[in-house]
Amino acid sequence: MQKYLGMTLVGFVSLLALLSHASIPRADLTYEKPGTVATKEQTAEEVVKPEPPDTREVVKHVPIPAQVKAIYMTSCVAGTPSFREKLVTLVEETEINSVILDIKDYSGTISFKPTNPALMPGWENARCGARDMKEFVAEMHSKGIYLIGRITVFQDPFHAERFPHLAVKKSDGVSVWHDGKGLSFIDVAAKEYWDHIVALSVDTYNLGFDELNFDYVRYPSDGNMRDILFQHTDGSQWPGDKQANLEAFFAYLEKALDDESKFAAVRHTNTGRATSTPWTSADLFGMTTTNYDDLSIGQVQDRTAPYFDFVAPMVYPSHYPDDYLGLGDPNLSPYKVVYHAMKTGVDRMKSETTPMNGFLHERVGTSTPAVYQKPVYTADRLRTWIQDFDYGGNYDIAEVRAQIQASYDAGVMSFMIWAPSNIYTKGALKAPGTMEVATSSVSNVLE
Repeated sequence: MQKYLGMTLVGFVSLLALLSHASIPRADLTYEKPGTVATKEQTAEEVVKPEPPDTREVVKHVPIPAQVKAIYMTSCVAGTPSFREKLVTLVEETEINSVILDIKDYSGTISFKPTNPALMPGWENARCGARDMKEFVAEMHSKGIYLIGRITVFQDPFHAERFPHLAVKKSDGVSVWHDGKGLSFIDVAAKEYWDHIVALSVDTYNLGFDELNFDYVRYPSDGNMRDILFQHTDGSQWPGDKQANLEAFFAYLEKALDDESKFAAVRHTNTGRATSTPWTSADLFGMTTTNYDDLSIGQVQDRTAPYFDFVAPMVYPSHYPDDYLGLGDPNLSPYKVVYHAMKTGVDRMKSETTPMNGFLHERVGTSTPAVYQKPVYTADRLRTWIQDFDYGGNYDIAEVRAQIQASYDAGVMSFMIWAPSNIYTKGALKAPGTMEVATSSVSNVLE
């Protein structure tokens, strides 16, 4: 009996030891989900964790049309529902598929409430604008309208008044210079201001605009040019060189707006492109397509094209001098003026060389005058600004349509129509969904 108890006790202890050993994890094993075994060599990084839900606001864009056909809308009209709805109706009833809307106009103030506090003064002192801009953008997107936000850049009286050290000055170096309309400009080389434009661009795209259009990307031209001083330009890396300083701004802007992280506050969908960044365009004087100088404002087509998705020359016939191309009054020959201007612009885009120096240009040989190799682009890089306002002449159905046809005949298939009144010549526009095909033949419209 004693022997039996002893054996039983030994067996009991052995059983306890066995159970204890089974309940203590082995040092060389870790336990994950049932049925899986992970070795101790595995690191935390190897354990796949589920992605947290993306709670950012979703901004749904409208992809860029194959042919952009746009009308311009001021910030005042955008803030007047009864007027702006007339323009939306015009888009729905014609071939127009895009709207270019003022974000920052000649006043320097902005047309919507920004999210960036640094931009708020521009809204609080706004000349015009839409308190429901976000909702209006969504409404236009629901109708399939492509939206372009227009930002006047260096013409900025509001910013010049707040930060006079950045402004173009009179020759005394103290007083802020004003043009013939009483408007002041920021010096192109005032780099501190460049970030202001980038910040406004970010807010605009994150609000829902599909493209950013930059106007007044130039030095001033209208006013007392004998009493003017560009302190920042004169003290820049390229002293007194307007072309170089403007190109430096273009390069800075392109790099900033190509950075997707800048727009990550919202989730951009339906962009129609591989990136969550805006399309960009720049407006140039019309004569930049034909002139081989900078028109004293720094603008050169060959030094602008590499930094924007599109370049839009303002080839309004009324802005060309009398007897241009031997035509007498250019307002009487809108087709010929626009065709020549845009065809020359296309040829320059396609050319491998240029007489204009630039950051991305490489001199060919040592001939005089100098010749430079440059980037080559197709006609799709260009858009044509069309005149639909009676300045210098009468612009009605025939004149507006002649300009559009001239653009097509020159090989430029996208256009933007400018009417400061926001009243457009509907009869010059075709039916919704109309698509044009480039032609090599030149029309004889309004010869």
